[in-house]
Amino acid sequence: MNLEIFEEELKKININLTDTQKYQLNKYYELLVEYNKVMNLTGITEKEEVYLKHFYDSLSISKIIDIDSQENLCDIGTGAGFPGLVLKIVYPNLKVMLVDSLNKRIRFLKIVIDELELKDIEAEHARAEEYGIKHREVYDIVTARAVASTSVLLEYGAPLIKTGKYFIAMKGNLSSDEKYDNASKELKMELEAELKFKLPLEKSERTLLKFVKTEKTPRTYPRKNAEIKKNNL
Repeated sequence: MNLEIFEEELKKININLTDTQKYQLNKYYELLVEYNKVMNLTGITEKEEVYLKHFYDSLSISKIIDIDSQENLCDIGTGAGFPGLVLKIVYPNLKVMLVDSLNKRIRFLKIVIDELELKDIEAEHARAEEYGIKHREVYDIVTARAVASTSVLLEYGAPLIKTGKYFIAMKGNLSSDEKYDNASKELKMELEAELKFKLPLEKSERTLLKFVKTEKTPRTYPRKNAEIKKNNL
Protein backbone atom coordinates (compact mmCIF):
# COMPACT_ATOMS: atom_id res chain seq x y z
CA MET A 1 0.00 0.00 0.00
CA ASN A 2 1.79 3.14 -1.17
CA LEU A 3 1.16 6.47 0.55
CA GLU A 4 -1.32 7.69 -2.05
CA ILE A 5 -3.49 4.60 -1.75
CA PHE A 6 -3.13 4.69 2.05
CA GLU A 7 -4.57 8.20 2.16
CA GLU A 8 -7.32 7.33 -0.33
CA GLU A 9 -8.41 4.30 1.69
CA LEU A 10 -8.42 6.29 4.92
CA LYS A 11 -10.68 8.90 3.35
CA LYS A 12 -13.20 6.11 2.69
CA ILE A 13 -13.47 5.64 6.45
CA ASN A 14 -13.61 9.40 7.09
CA ILE A 15 -9.98 9.91 8.09
CA ASN A 16 -8.15 12.83 6.52
CA LEU A 17 -4.52 13.08 7.56
CA THR A 18 -2.84 16.38 8.29
CA ASP A 19 0.73 17.06 7.20
CA THR A 20 1.82 16.65 10.82
CA GLN A 21 0.18 13.23 11.07
CA LYS A 22 1.78 12.11 7.79
CA TYR A 23 5.18 13.16 9.14
CA GLN A 24 4.57 11.39 12.47
CA LEU A 25 3.51 8.14 10.81
CA ASN A 26 6.57 8.20 8.58
CA LYS A 27 8.85 8.91 11.55
CA TYR A 28 7.16 6.09 13.47
CA TYR A 29 7.88 3.76 10.56
CA GLU A 30 11.54 4.80 10.43
CA LEU A 31 11.96 4.22 14.18
CA LEU A 32 10.18 0.87 13.94
CA VAL A 33 12.58 -0.34 11.25
CA GLU A 34 15.63 1.05 13.06
CA TYR A 35 14.87 -0.51 16.45
CA ASN A 36 13.52 -3.71 14.95
CA LYS A 37 17.10 -4.61 14.03
CA VAL A 38 17.94 -5.06 17.71
CA MET A 39 14.55 -5.62 19.39
CA ASN A 40 12.63 -7.90 17.02
CA LEU A 41 9.47 -5.79 17.25
CA THR A 42 7.74 -7.01 14.09
CA GLY A 43 8.17 -9.41 11.20
CA ILE A 44 6.74 -6.79 8.84
CA THR A 45 9.24 -4.13 7.80
CA GLU A 46 8.60 -3.21 4.16
CA LYS A 47 7.08 0.27 4.13
CA GLU A 48 4.03 -0.57 2.03
CA GLU A 49 3.35 -3.62 4.20
CA VAL A 50 3.66 -1.63 7.43
CA TYR A 51 1.26 1.02 6.15
CA LEU A 52 -1.28 -1.64 5.20
CA LYS A 53 -0.96 -4.33 7.87
CA HIS A 54 -0.08 -2.11 10.84
CA PHE A 55 -1.18 1.48 10.20
CA TYR A 56 -4.34 1.01 8.14
CA ASP A 57 -5.30 -2.09 10.08
CA SER A 58 -4.96 -0.23 13.38
CA LEU A 59 -7.17 2.60 12.11
CA SER A 60 -9.83 0.19 10.89
CA ILE A 61 -11.24 0.24 14.44
CA SER A 62 -12.92 3.50 13.38
CA LYS A 63 -15.23 1.38 11.21
CA ILE A 64 -17.06 0.21 14.33
CA ILE A 65 -16.76 3.09 16.83
CA ASP A 66 -16.59 6.88 16.74
CA ILE A 67 -13.18 7.49 18.31
CA ASP A 68 -13.74 11.26 18.52
CA SER A 69 -16.65 10.72 20.92
CA GLN A 70 -14.49 8.86 23.46
CA GLU A 71 -12.09 10.37 25.99
CA ASN A 72 -9.54 7.63 26.57
CA LEU A 73 -8.33 4.22 25.39
CA CYS A 74 -6.20 1.40 26.75
CA ASP A 75 -4.43 -0.95 24.35
CA ILE A 76 -3.52 -4.22 26.09
CA GLY A 77 -0.77 -6.33 24.59
CA THR A 78 0.13 -3.36 22.41
CA GLY A 79 3.42 -4.80 21.11
CA ALA A 80 5.09 -2.15 18.95
CA GLY A 81 2.09 0.18 19.43
CA PHE A 82 -0.65 -1.29 17.28
CA PRO A 83 -3.33 -0.04 17.37
CA GLY A 84 -2.91 2.36 20.31
CA LEU A 85 0.00 4.50 19.15
CA VAL A 86 -1.35 4.81 15.61
CA LEU A 87 -4.72 5.88 17.00
CA LYS A 88 -3.03 8.53 19.17
CA ILE A 89 -1.30 10.03 16.12
CA VAL A 90 -4.50 10.24 14.09
CA TYR A 91 -6.79 11.15 17.02
CA PRO A 92 -4.56 13.54 19.03
CA ASN A 93 -7.28 14.43 21.56
CA LEU A 94 -7.59 10.80 22.66
CA LYS A 95 -5.81 9.93 25.91
CA VAL A 96 -4.00 6.62 25.42
CA MET A 97 -2.42 3.99 27.66
CA LEU A 98 -0.22 1.32 26.05
CA VAL A 99 0.29 -1.85 28.09
CA ASP A 100 2.69 -4.67 27.29
CA SER A 101 4.42 -7.45 29.21
CA LEU A 102 7.80 -7.02 27.48
CA ASN A 103 9.86 -4.11 28.77
CA LYS A 104 11.88 -3.80 25.55
CA ARG A 105 8.68 -2.92 23.70
CA ILE A 106 7.81 -0.33 26.32
CA ARG A 107 11.27 1.22 25.96
CA PHE A 108 10.72 1.45 22.21
CA LEU A 109 7.27 3.00 22.61
CA LYS A 110 8.61 5.66 24.97
CA ILE A 111 11.27 6.55 22.41
CA VAL A 112 8.61 6.98 19.72
CA ILE A 113 6.40 9.04 22.04
CA ASP A 114 9.32 11.36 22.81
CA GLU A 115 10.49 11.63 19.19
CA LEU A 116 6.97 12.46 17.97
CA GLU A 117 6.37 14.82 20.93
CA LEU A 118 3.03 13.19 21.71
CA LYS A 119 1.06 14.28 24.77
CA ASP A 120 -1.48 12.43 26.92
CA ILE A 121 -0.07 9.01 26.09
CA GLU A 122 1.77 6.61 28.39
CA ALA A 123 3.39 3.19 28.02
CA GLU A 124 3.46 0.82 31.00
CA HIS A 125 5.30 -2.45 31.48
CA ALA A 126 2.75 -4.86 32.94
CA ARG A 127 0.94 -8.10 32.28
CA ALA A 128 -2.62 -7.45 31.14
CA GLU A 129 -4.25 -9.22 34.08
CA GLU A 130 -2.08 -7.37 36.61
CA TYR A 131 -2.90 -4.02 35.07
CA GLY A 132 -6.60 -4.92 35.11
CA ILE A 133 -6.53 -5.56 38.85
CA LYS A 134 -5.06 -2.13 39.60
CA HIS A 135 -6.99 0.04 37.12
CA ARG A 136 -10.65 -0.86 37.30
CA GLU A 137 -13.43 1.09 35.57
CA VAL A 138 -11.07 3.68 34.04
CA TYR A 139 -11.40 3.56 30.24
CA ASP A 140 -13.95 4.37 27.56
CA ILE A 141 -12.35 1.93 25.11
CA VAL A 142 -10.14 -1.06 25.74
CA THR A 143 -8.80 -2.79 22.68
CA ALA A 144 -6.57 -5.75 21.88
CA ARG A 145 -5.03 -6.77 18.58
CA ALA A 146 -3.41 -9.90 19.88
CA VAL A 147 -3.31 -13.69 19.90
CA ALA A 148 -5.77 -15.09 22.43
CA SER A 149 -9.33 -16.33 22.42
CA THR A 150 -12.01 -13.65 22.64
CA SER A 151 -13.05 -15.00 26.05
CA VAL A 152 -9.53 -14.47 27.42
CA LEU A 153 -9.29 -10.99 25.88
CA LEU A 154 -12.64 -10.10 27.46
CA GLU A 155 -11.43 -11.28 30.84
CA TYR A 156 -8.41 -8.99 30.63
CA GLY A 157 -10.28 -6.04 29.17
CA ALA A 158 -13.59 -5.99 31.02
CA PRO A 159 -12.30 -4.86 34.46
CA LEU A 160 -10.65 -1.80 32.89
CA ILE A 161 -13.80 -0.47 31.20
CA LYS A 162 -16.30 2.00 32.60
CA THR A 163 -19.87 0.73 32.74
CA GLY A 164 -21.60 1.60 29.48
CA LYS A 165 -18.32 1.73 27.56
CA TYR A 166 -16.56 -0.59 25.13
CA PHE A 167 -14.16 -3.44 24.53
CA ILE A 168 -13.09 -4.00 20.93
CA ALA A 169 -11.31 -7.17 19.88
CA MET A 170 -9.42 -6.87 16.60
CA LYS A 171 -9.19 -10.31 15.06
CA GLY A 172 -8.17 -11.90 11.80
CA ASN A 173 -10.48 -14.51 10.32
CA LEU A 174 -12.66 -15.34 13.34
CA SER A 175 -12.78 -19.07 13.95
CA SER A 176 -16.29 -20.45 13.45
CA ASP A 177 -15.92 -22.56 16.60
CA GLU A 178 -14.70 -19.75 18.86
CA LYS A 179 -17.12 -19.37 21.74
CA TYR A 180 -17.30 -16.46 24.15
CA ASP A 181 -20.98 -16.33 25.18
CA ASN A 182 -20.36 -17.71 28.68
CA ALA A 183 -17.44 -15.35 29.29
CA SER A 184 -19.31 -12.29 28.04
CA LYS A 185 -22.30 -13.12 30.26
CA GLU A 186 -20.15 -13.67 33.36
CA LEU A 187 -18.13 -10.52 32.70
CA LYS A 188 -21.24 -8.37 32.04
CA MET A 189 -20.16 -7.69 28.46
CA GLU A 190 -22.77 -7.67 25.69
CA LEU A 191 -21.85 -8.04 22.01
CA GLU A 192 -23.13 -4.86 20.37
CA ALA A 193 -21.66 -5.24 16.88
CA GLU A 194 -19.58 -7.59 14.73
CA LEU A 195 -17.97 -6.33 11.56
CA LYS A 196 -16.19 -8.48 8.99
CA PHE A 197 -14.20 -6.86 6.19
CA LYS A 198 -11.12 -7.37 4.03
CA LEU A 199 -7.98 -5.29 3.99
CA PRO A 200 -7.50 -3.28 0.80
CA LEU A 201 -5.29 -4.76 -1.92
CA GLU A 202 -4.35 -8.10 -0.39
CA LYS A 203 -7.91 -8.88 0.80
CA SER A 204 -6.99 -10.70 4.01
CA GLU A 205 -9.97 -11.10 6.35
CA ARG A 206 -10.53 -9.08 9.49
CA THR A 207 -13.18 -9.14 12.22
CA LEU A 208 -14.00 -6.42 14.75
CA LEU A 209 -16.03 -7.40 17.82
CA LYS A 210 -17.52 -4.55 19.81
CA PHE A 211 -18.76 -5.32 23.33
CA VAL A 212 -20.51 -2.90 25.67
CA LYS A 213 -20.18 -3.25 29.45
CA THR A 214 -23.60 -3.46 31.07
CA GLU A 215 -22.58 -3.76 34.74
CA LYS A 216 -19.47 -3.67 36.89
CA THR A 217 -17.17 -6.63 36.38
CA PRO A 218 -17.20 -9.16 39.25
CA ARG A 219 -14.21 -8.63 41.56
CA THR A 220 -13.01 -12.18 40.88
CA TYR A 221 -11.84 -11.04 37.43
CA PRO A 222 -9.31 -10.92 35.89
CA ARG A 223 -7.86 -14.29 36.83
CA LYS A 224 -4.32 -15.33 35.95
CA ASN A 225 -4.36 -16.83 32.49
CA ALA A 226 -1.70 -17.45 29.84
CA GLU A 227 -0.33 -14.11 28.70
CA ILE A 228 -1.59 -12.90 25.35
CA LYS A 229 0.96 -12.70 22.55
CA LYS A 230 1.27 -10.13 19.83
CA ASN A 231 -0.08 -10.92 16.39
CA ASN A 232 1.11 -9.28 13.18
CA LEU A 233 -2.16 -10.44 11.58
